Amino acid sequence: MLTVNKNQQDTNLTLEIIGRVDTTTAPQLENVMEQSLDGITELTMDLAGLEYMSSAGLRVLLMVQKKMNVQGNMKLINVNDDIMEIFEITGFADILTIE
Repeated sequence: MLTVNKNQQDTNLTLEIIGRVDTTTAPQLENVMEQSLDGITELTMDLAGLEYMSSAGLRVLLMVQKKMNVQGNMKLINVNDDIMEIFEITGFADILTIE
């Protein structure tokens, strides 16, 4: 199960990602992203509630990072140790801004 809570203030968007991003839920996350990013210059993804991310979720993150490279900035916050390990093993820790 995946829940995405959105909080937008002008061109700043914070997305709280809760649950699991896998082959079943990645399309849901991708749809939220596609509908939410127009006009956004600052994207913050709060991953405090993220329990699991598969390669399908990593693909969505990469897609969003590429889009935000063109129109603004993206950062990830509250990344737990398990998710951070996935980012480090896959090399995503080097291409994502993680605070």
